[in-house]
Amino acid sequence: MRGEILYYVSMSFVHLHVHSEYSLLDGMSKIPALVDRVKELGMNAVALTDHGAMYGIFNFFFAAEEAGIKPIVGMEAYKAKNSRFDKPPSGERDQFHLTLLAKTTEGYVNLMKLSSYAHLEGFHYKPRLDFELLEKYHEGIICLSGCANSEISQAIIQDQIEDAEALVKKYHRIFGSDFYLELQRFDGFPELKKINAKLLEFSRSLNIPIVATCDAHYLQKDDAYAQEVLLCIQTQRTIHEADRKLSMVDTPEFYIKSPAEMEALFADLPEAIENTQKIADMCDVHIPYGKWILPNYPLPTGKTADQHLREMAYERAPNKVTVNQEVTDRLDYELTIIANKGYSTYFLIFQDFVNWAKSNGIAIGPGRGSAAGSLVSYVINI
Repeated sequence: MRGEILYYVSMSFVHLHVHSEYSLLDGMSKIPALVDRVKELGMNAVALTDHGAMYGIFNFFFAAEEAGIKPIVGMEAYKAKNSRFDKPPSGERDQFHLTLLAKTTEGYVNLMKLSSYAHLEGFHYKPRLDFELLEKYHEGIICLSGCANSEISQAIIQDQIEDAEALVKKYHRIFGSDFYLELQRFDGFPELKKINAKLLEFSRSLNIPIVATCDAHYLQKDDAYAQEVLLCIQTQRTIHEADRKLSMVDTPEFYIKSPAEMEALFADLPEAIENTQKIADMCDVHIPYGKWILPNYPLPTGKTADQHLREMAYERAPNKVTVNQEVTDRLDYELTIIANKGYSTYFLIFQDFVNWAKSNGIAIGPGRGSAAGSLVSYVINI
């Protein structure tokens, strides 16, 4: 159980901005190897913040817990400049990065909602969310201001300081004490000095805490070349082209750095390191598993799912087959197994969306799911 997990003794630095292979074509780290590397370096916790999605979270969560590492559930979201419903031309920047971490189980649920709405309503080249969604689903979430590609950082780079400050205040209003200004330091990125200097000013003038992150995309420094090849595949370029945006080989900084390396990088700002552990200690998420989590299927008054499915099967069977003793025996046999295994609600839900699709002219397959030879599945689908 979650409460029985024994984590390693706290260290001073925790990685809160980490990508895995689930940051498609932008991350090299496989989850088991990531967890092993964190454990090897003696860290007691680690976050997973893949780009725009949470595909790897379930595997990550249990791999980390099994290793005695505290898993911090997160996502590096894409933030639309205005509304997620806007569809600007491809050349206009509208995919700002934002680091979100689940502080509580409610926050984990809200992260899933944010990711889902970003894909279903905000997708335009990338799955984007906006302030409207953040206002609605911010509970239980810790927000870091993001990397150099964040909306705040980009405003600073473009000398739009008033806009940057207004954004900082807006995020602070939404997330309160769970909002942190994210600092990163890499060789070869002169703009970071400008970004960090202004973020530190905002921190002091607005009393907003800072936190250090590494934006790790691979495990070891030597993995930079492989990461560069991956980015070439993503951008449809070749490793030999000299005019590419950034060479990971020239700047092999985006790996899982040790606590000592991060402490050395931020020796002048120890609170930025200390706050990583503070955030890790605050995060306490439980992912339920091993039980059914299904939508509520509307049942007739006084009927159970088992009763309703049985009535539906016998009512619709004459429309698909000649009902004789063999058919009756088969239906009884299947319905008994379905009821005993607790699958009645699943069958009701499945027939509902299959029949809706058929009624609305949407092409489907046989509509029998994993029970391909089931007579019940056959007769309840119109």
